[in-house]
Amino acid sequence: MPDPATPREPLARAASRPRSAHAPAAWRHRGWWIAIGALVVAVALVVSARLFLVDRLWPETRAQALLDDAAAATAAGRLSTPDGDGARQLYEAALALDPDDVRPRAGLADVARAAVVQAASAVEAGRLDDAHAALRLAHDLSAPREQVDAVATALRQREAAGAGLDRLLAQAQAAQEAGNLDADDHSALPLYRRVLALQPDNADALRGREDALASLLDDARRRLREGGLREAADLIARAREYDAGHVDLPDTEARLTEELDALRSRAARSLDAGRVERAVAEWRILLAFDPHDARAQRGLLDAAAAYAGRAERFARDFNFADADAQLREARALAADSEAVRLAGEHVERSRARHARLGPQLPPAERRRRVDALLQQAAVAEARGDLLTPPGDSAYDKIRAARLIAPDDAAVARASSRLLPSARQCFDAGLRANNLARARACLDAREVLGDAGSAVRDARRRLAQRWLAIGDERLGAGNLAGAEAALASARDVDSGVPGHTEFGRRLRAASINR
Repeated sequence: MPDPATPREPLARAASRPRSAHAPAAWRHRGWWIAIGALVVAVALVVSARLFLVDRLWPETRAQALLDDAAAATAAGRLSTPDGDGARQLYEAALALDPDDVRPRAGLADVARAAVVQAASAVEAGRLDDAHAALRLAHDLSAPREQVDAVATALRQREAAGAGLDRLLAQAQAAQEAGNLDADDHSALPLYRRVLALQPDNADALRGREDALASLLDDARRRLREGGLREAADLIARAREYDAGHVDLPDTEARLTEELDALRSRAARSLDAGRVERAVAEWRILLAFDPHDARAQRGLLDAAAAYAGRAERFARDFNFADADAQLREARALAADSEAVRLAGEHVERSRARHARLGPQLPPAERRRRVDALLQQAAVAEARGDLLTPPGDSAYDKIRAARLIAPDDAAVARASSRLLPSARQCFDAGLRANNLARARACLDAREVLGDAGSAVRDARRRLAQRWLAIGDERLGAGNLAGAEAALASARDVDSGVPGHTEFGRRLRAASINR
């Protein structure tokens, strides 16, 4: 009978073999974890060192270096330099590193006191420009006021002694006699200001400045009479800079206020009379002077509503080209206006109605509508409303009739009868330089059947006039106005000679501005 322990021995040996075989693998696995842990510890140490050495020690070292350099610059008299190595710049850099550090502030106070000393030395040595620069630095750094004032007084006295006040005064008087009041530094008023800065009680300079300002304000009142509000306001502002207490200043400012009020009233009357374009131009003059003018802002909203009303009238006659044009004007003024929104909806409903009914309109109904429109055109002609007001003129009624019945003989006769008035209107618009009016009359000529060659010639003339206006605006530095004029010229006649060259000039001026 076999021994029961015999089978256990091989089993025990077999069980021991796997454990000894897996031991190296287990140690390798544990070794990887140990290596990873060591790496994490090393990274943490590096980060900690970085935080301590760079974020703590380096700024302190850098700030100390800046303070040392700034102190050396102060001792060397290098108080402020454009390249950044002056004492002021170095102390300000140190302060930027640590705004709570009191040392840079104390250093800047030292620089301020040194600037006063430098200014005094420069006055004694006759280096007056250096004295001015040092005094500006002392003032900027809040040096003691009494010290700055004492050196400034000495500087003025030194300048007055050596500036040749009589020569400056003679130059100012000569410039005043020549009418050169405020064009540049050699004009009368700037020269009088220099004299009075050195000698505030100089009677000749005070009297000369008084007379020069009176002439300047008289020019401002003349500009007001001519409608030059912006120019007049600029002259008044310049006069106020020289002497806010001049005797003529209150009256001139009151006249400016009166002219502004008068322009507001004119704009309102223009709008009430249906001259919307003129009203818009007048409101825009007011807004160019004061962008916050409440009455002008409200006036543009009213003008937008007037354009919207025109658009609705055009749409009722199925004249969608003009309706869309009026809507564009309205939206340009007040895109969010409720009146403009409703007008747009009205135009779209009329457009849809015309699309449904136009092609299927019975001949009798077409005839009735055309006759009604021609009758309305005759009434407008009789009262003299040939091309205006928009929507109710003879031209608008005839145009609506042409849309319904373009080949109708009665419509053609009415068009021929009105065509000479459209030509005269175009020529009158050009003569008056009212190019928007000329463009409207030109469009009327085209609709009324004017000869193609005559219309092309008229378009060329109108586009050339727009280019001429653009050239004037460019010469005056009004780049936006010049660009608008160029766009108008190209819109009228895309091939007008000279528009490409003018566009290049305009781009060059815009780049070099």
